[in-house]
Amino acid sequence: MKLVGIGGLPRCGKDTLAEMFIEAGYFGVSFGDIVRGFARIRHKDKPDPISVANMTDTSNWLRETRGPDVILQEALKQYEAAQKTHDYKGIVLFSVRAPVEVDFILGRGGQLVWVESSDKVRYERAMQNLRHGEQAITLEEFKRQEALQWLPQPGTPAEAQMDISYVKSKSPIILENNGNDVKVFKGNAHKLISSLISSNS
Repeated sequence: MKLVGIGGLPRCGKDTLAEMFIEAGYFGVSFGDIVRGFARIRHKDKPDPISVANMTDTSNWLRETRGPDVILQEALKQYEAAQKTHDYKGIVLFSVRAPVEVDFILGRGGQLVWVESSDKVRYERAMQNLRHGEQAITLEEFKRQEALQWLPQPGTPAEAQMDISYVKSKSPIILENNGNDVKVFKGNAHKLISSLISSNS
């Protein structure tokens, strides 16, 4: 199984990179989409059920109650089902957030890519493209909520939490996306995808 993982903070461009892998013949699963589905139910009475803070709470709850690899296992289940009717080049897992996901990808000879964008750039993108279930917030609040994902929080077992610092530190490939020119980013992403596909063939 050709395996690619993509990590990065919200609105860094990881979804765009993943979409390009999918266009190149990979089956893609967003860990973020899986968590968002649960967050909309778990925080349905709130005006912002899929805020970063509520997504973090939901992800930690899922991992603590159903196992640290619950989101990974759901993604693999989707891939196995899809393989029955289509031949894919591999699988791209994006919104990688936890050590168990990183270890799975690298332990099986997969590639791990970190998409890097500054806080200011990502904040501007987020406020300009709010999803249904998100609310406008200040840059300070944006950064405060994201800090919950960088290191394990007290009160919940570390193995059941997200740890973005671990994901970034283990990513051998860094793809910069600090500009506003989508064509430039896609051009760089295309070169990366071509090189990874060639190295795996």
